[in-house]
Formats: sequence, C-alpha cells, structure tokens
Amino acid sequence: MKIVQIGTGGWGKNHTRILSELGVLVAVCDVDFQKSKEYGEKYSVNHYEFLDELLSAEEFDGAFVVTPTSTHTDIAKKLLESKKHVFVEKPMTYKSEDGQNLVKLAEKNKVILTCGYIERFNPAVGVVKKMVKAKKYGDLVMLEFHRGNRMPLHIKDVGIIYDTSVHDIDTSNWLFDDMPQVVFARAGKIKHEHEDFASIMLGYKNDKVAIISSNWITPKKLRKFNAVCTDAIISSDFITQEITVEKDEESEIVQNEKQEPLLLEIQSFLGAIEGKNEHIVKSQEAVNVTKIAEAALLSSQKGIPIYLDLK
Repeated sequence: MKIVQIGTGGWGKNHTRILSELGVLVAVCDVDFQKSKEYGEKYSVNHYEFLDELLSAEEFDGAFVVTPTSTHTDIAKKLLESKKHVFVEKPMTYKSEDGQNLVKLAEKNKVILTCGYIERFNPAVGVVKKMVKAKKYGDLVMLEFHRGNRMPLHIKDVGIIYDTSVHDIDTSNWLFDDMPQVVFARAGKIKHEHEDFASIMLGYKNDKVAIISSNWITPKKLRKFNAVCTDAIISSDFITQEITVEKDEESEIVQNEKQEPLLLEIQSFLGAIEGKNEHIVKSQEAVNVTKIAEAALLSSQKGIPIYLDLK
C-alpha cells in the first residue's frame, strides 16, 4: 500500500513517524518547502511543495490531510476527485455544508473518507464503550468532559470549540450511540482572536446529557471524563488511559493495556482501504460533529439553545 501525507506541521509529524514505521509512506507535501524537504529526507520519501505536483507525479492509494482546518475542503476535494481514499484530521471542514459536499463526492467516487477523531481509538474509551453497551453498570445517563492546556502554538485559524471540544462531541455521540437534539454553550476570549474557553451542554433524548468543558488557560494538560451510569460512575483519563469505577462505597481500578491511539487510528484506516471491516469514523458522523460545533458557537454568541435534527 502507498500513502501520502499533506501537511507535516505540529500534529502532522506524528502521522509521518507512524506511516514511516508501518512502511506505507511514499511522499510528503507541505507549502513550507523546507519542512517538506526535511521530512522527505528524514524518512527517505519524495517531497513536494504543491499538491498538484504530487498528484501528477505519484501513484498512491490514500492520503492523510493534516493541514489547517481552513484548507481541508480544497485539499480533500482534489484527492477525492482523483479517486483516492482520504483521512482528514479533525474537524473535517470548517463549514458543515462543505463537509456534506465531500461526503457526496466520496460516495460518488466509491472511496473512503474519514476524519481524525482519535479518542475513539483510545483504549480507555474503548473499554468504557464496551461497559456502556453491555449495561454493566446500568444505563449511561450523563457524560462529563474536562480538557485544559495552554494553547498549542500551531493553531491559528480556529478557537477551542473547533480544535478541542470537537473530540468530546464525537466521543459523546459514540458513547451514547446517538446525536444530540439541542446544544447550549457559553464561550469567551481572554488571550486569543478566537474563543479560548467554552462550556457546552448537549441534550440527547430521554434527558441524557453531555457536559463539555474546555480551555486554553490551564497551565498543565488535563484530559479527563466521567461516564455517569445508573449504578456507578466510570472515570477515565485520556492521557494515562486509567479507568476507575466507583460504586456505592467501593472503588475499582480496571486493568487495560495502554496503546498509542494515533497508531490504532491509522492502522484502522489502512485496514479499511484493504477492505477489512475496520472501525473508522463515518464521514457523515464527522459532518454532524461540525454541525454541533457550529451550533455551539452560535449558541454562545446568541445566548440561546440551538435545536438540531441530525441523521
């Protein structure tokens, strides 16, 4: 299998490392030619400054798009028109209507389009998903997410909702196996052009709720979530991948093997290209996350709940 990567910046360098380790990387492309050259030489693959140049010179099966959000639509469109399988880092597009057009294009050309919602591939989230699905501790009624960190320097074109909260929006949808009917949010700016803190409430049917709190103010990295079930609370840390179950007076630590989520995510995409029945984020699910993020921004600006009707 032959894979190319578009964008080798802050987060993209991790994809390049893993794709090279898996032996599938054949070319990299970056508008910063020095960066493209650096990674091309580091991993002994061809390197390009322009996507059109790469498309005319390389034979490949799939592409990873790891560029700023504002560029995703145009790059993914060209790749899908060339009938290539495409993995786009989150969020898939800035506007949900652009994402919807990409979904149609992928369907028309019979290729895979997926999006990098990495927490679905976090082993801890996978264990919690199995517990919830089996109703091991009763029904899941509420999710609580807390993410904090200093703002990543490479993020320039979006605020915290599109960069950070989208992870937890997708994880909420996946754990509830549903889409929210209503979104209410408050967000604000302190140091940045876009919002750098936000609290989002997602209302699902039967009064189920997810509360997502994110900020770029906390001095150290914090990534935790609680799954509140009728018979217990399951708590986990996205970073350490530790899971604790608290039930009445008892507390139990769940043993699970720690693995690199990005490696598992990339392997799933490669497996899907090979026709294996791998778990990947469906393109429509990624569009829905963008629709919810749009609603959260609108709600925070207008101070009102936004009602949704998602497929």
